Amino acid sequence: MTDAFPTLDDIRTAASRIEGAIVDTPMKRSRLLSERTGADLWLKFENLQHTGAYKERGALNKLLQLTPGQAARGVVTASAGNHAQAVAYHARRLGIPATIVMPEPTPTVKVVQTEGHGARVVLHGQMVDDAFERAYQLEAEEGLAFVHPFDDAAVIAGQGSLALEMLAATPDLDTLVVPIGGGGLISGIALAAKAIRPEIEVVGVEAKLYPSMKNVIEGGNGPIGGDTLAEGIAVKYPGKLTREIIRSHVDRIELVEERDLERAVALLVGIEKTVVEGAGAAGVAAILAQPERYAGRKVATVLCGGNIDTHLLANVLVRELVRCGRIARLRIAAADRPGALAAITACFHASGVNIIEVQHHRIFTALPAKDTVIEVEAEARDAAAIDALVTRLERGGFDVTRAALD
Repeated sequence: MTDAFPTLDDIRTAASRIEGAIVDTPMKRSRLLSERTGADLWLKFENLQHTGAYKERGALNKLLQLTPGQAARGVVTASAGNHAQAVAYHARRLGIPATIVMPEPTPTVKVVQTEGHGARVVLHGQMVDDAFERAYQLEAEEGLAFVHPFDDAAVIAGQGSLALEMLAATPDLDTLVVPIGGGGLISGIALAAKAIRPEIEVVGVEAKLYPSMKNVIEGGNGPIGGDTLAEGIAVKYPGKLTREIIRSHVDRIELVEERDLERAVALLVGIEKTVVEGAGAAGVAAILAQPERYAGRKVATVLCGGNIDTHLLANVLVRELVRCGRIARLRIAAADRPGALAAITACFHASGVNIIEVQHHRIFTALPAKDTVIEVEAEARDAAAIDALVTRLERGGFDVTRAALD
């Protein structure tokens, strides 16, 4: 295989090559998400791979095509995320020495996990681009084989095995919605899907903060950068091979807002009882953001990874409760005299709303010195209960304002 587009035969060969070492992950219809969107929505659970992401497919296909000499010398790559663990995990299985270059700010837990798979980790630079530069130096200095995260025909062919499984499970799909970072996943899926069913629609999804592939394909100049929940697809410079495949095989690219990514992650936990990282939820986020574009169609998307920090996941879930109106922070102005707090808590009790936290503000407030601000964080069964509480407090003579999330 060269750097030309992988063919359907290449992808089928890759699928056979990696069979047994990769999980044939479930492909399931989501009844509740289908009802919400009006589409017949199917999910491919790649978050259930050994290392929690689809990256194993392409990495393993590449590793299995190394010559004996290359395998003996070892491989090198640059990654701060799922690709690092995929290469490390399968290289150890195959007895291939692996070096992973990661940016210096990479969270310790990711470094430890990658080292836990037996890889040598080299920390270099502040960004993934810096890590790539060092990885290419090591490739030349030590004679290592480079395993690119996305811009490699063998890697793309391995990722394309996903489409074979999806269409085997659900042959009559109308649309595939696939996250885009560097473009390896959607390139493999689009090549396979369009070869099997030329009429199928393939839609790419990027985080709005990182529209790098959309800029390249459509000639745009959308700003790139920022803290996105979908760090797995936060790529500034998409692949050269992948961009050409996407240009010819992908029908359109959508951008998703951060709040839509958060909503999708939270819904997948609540509805599907599955943990998905921001990048893995990008397809669901795009469908939920524009349901009219998918209504009445048989649609599938890939939950391409589930490696999200637990503290971040907790924040996402709580923020979604705030957006749904089940958690609220109320600022209640009251006279600073005995009985005021009791009157306020009585309103909470009567409304069936639970108090999570209470704070008094007597100094840093514009109210008169004899008054106070009582800030209450509360949880209710639904948004209507919070609305009823606010009405009850206002009827009791209290001035109430709600803290906004965004």
